[in-house]
Amino acid sequence: MKLTIGVGDYRNIGIEETIEYIQFAEKLGIDSVWSAEAWSTDAVTSLAFIAARTHKIKIGTGIMQVGPRVPSMMAMTALSLNALSRGRFILGLGVSGPQVIEGLTGASYKAPLTRLKETVDICRMAFAGEKLRYNGKHHVLPRPGGEGKALRLDFTATEIPIYLATLGPRSLEYTGAAADGWLGTSFSPIHSEAHLDYIRQGAEASGRDLSEIDISAAVTVGIGDDVEALIAGRKPGLAFQIGAMGSADTNFYNQAFDRAGYADDTKAVQALWLAGKRQQAIERVPDGMVTEFQALGTSDMVRQRLIKYQEAGVNTLNLRLDIAKTMQQRMALLEETVDIVNGLP
Repeated sequence: MKLTIGVGDYRNIGIEETIEYIQFAEKLGIDSVWSAEAWSTDAVTSLAFIAARTHKIKIGTGIMQVGPRVPSMMAMTALSLNALSRGRFILGLGVSGPQVIEGLTGASYKAPLTRLKETVDICRMAFAGEKLRYNGKHHVLPRPGGEGKALRLDFTATEIPIYLATLGPRSLEYTGAAADGWLGTSFSPIHSEAHLDYIRQGAEASGRDLSEIDISAAVTVGIGDDVEALIAGRKPGLAFQIGAMGSADTNFYNQAFDRAGYADDTKAVQALWLAGKRQQAIERVPDGMVTEFQALGTSDMVRQRLIKYQEAGVNTLNLRLDIAKTMQQRMALLEETVDIVNGLP
């Protein structure tokens, strides 16, 4: 399995420390680094800085939100970053959720999958060096009734991989049909069918094989002998994800856990969180919801869990190492995890 890492709000750690971490990862042979985007730092700006300070590691947006951006400008950004990084860029796209898209940007969240499809279509046209002519439900190029004309971006035609961060069944099927890779979250190798069955269906319906898609799953890794403490330390973040990462009606993380058999637990945790009972929400998160979706425990326990990812068909592990509080601790955890993965059968 390939290994990747992510960078989020680099302001909390410091950009130089973040760069040092990424350069260390590059020396260890980490395949790629992905920049997060929510409602703080954007997914693009840091990658230009990272590209200038690295040589081999691939860089990807994990993810660039499609709602507030027009596809042609996203394609222009992708081609620019690909040129700056000398061909190392991967375009990761996602629809985010209505709270962020409508609340922060004022853009409509209506029909997010259709918007995602149209964005992928237009980006692929741009990457191929074609004139941008498109007649979609949300995007029409050139604009009708105006003075614009179809233009091609002034870049040499090139292939830029497109990865999609999807969670809903229809979106997962589209990923299988159209994407080069999947950026998976809320994934458990024990319940891999909750995601991969839909990706496989989409791939087969379009004449593809699942092996043509890079299945990249995020996994939080924590290594230590105090397993109970490791589990307890992850419950606040999981309660926040279930209770706050989406509205009461639209929370794709909840739905993913529901399909894995945790429907009663997600409803209970979300209800407590939305009622302002956050500590009770944290306490209501069952241990299994933590351990089945993350790799925590002794080195051997982590090794056995990562074998499960391998057996489930995961090609790439997106390592979440924020359990380490300092950058030096994170580097040590990364190196130990690399050693474990290199030793897998």
